[in-house]
Amino acid sequence: MVTTHKKPILIVEDDPELSEVYHTLLVQAGYPVTIAHNGKDALKQADENHPALILLDLRMPVMDGVEFLQKYRLKDKHPDVKVVVFSNYDMQDEIDDAYRLGAARYVLKAWASPKELLQIVEDSLS
Repeated sequence: MVTTHKKPILIVEDDPELSEVYHTLLVQAGYPVTIAHNGKDALKQADENHPALILLDLRMPVMDGVEFLQKYRLKDKHPDVKVVVFSNYDMQDEIDDAYRLGAARYVLKAWASPKELLQIVEDSLS
């Protein structure tokens, strides 16, 4: 078992290839990482793994990112958990909803290189 002093991260992404890219990048940087492929699974993973940061896709099957944020924030167990929303879509209503529900940042996936993703994670956790 690898010991790390870095804070845990939950990736909520329905694209298995993209979630694996994020996972590999963050694990190589020393972060403990858990993956959920929809909002419903993310609620369970968040309760079990207590992430310090959630990287959240908005458009997913089963339960989308906005509904996840609504339910997660209603639990009010972890108000200090940072949420960074990653999406392929620049939909102002969804962006507004995400910020209203406590997202710290909104990033278009196409604009975030691996280096930029790592910097966003580090900035969000500092």
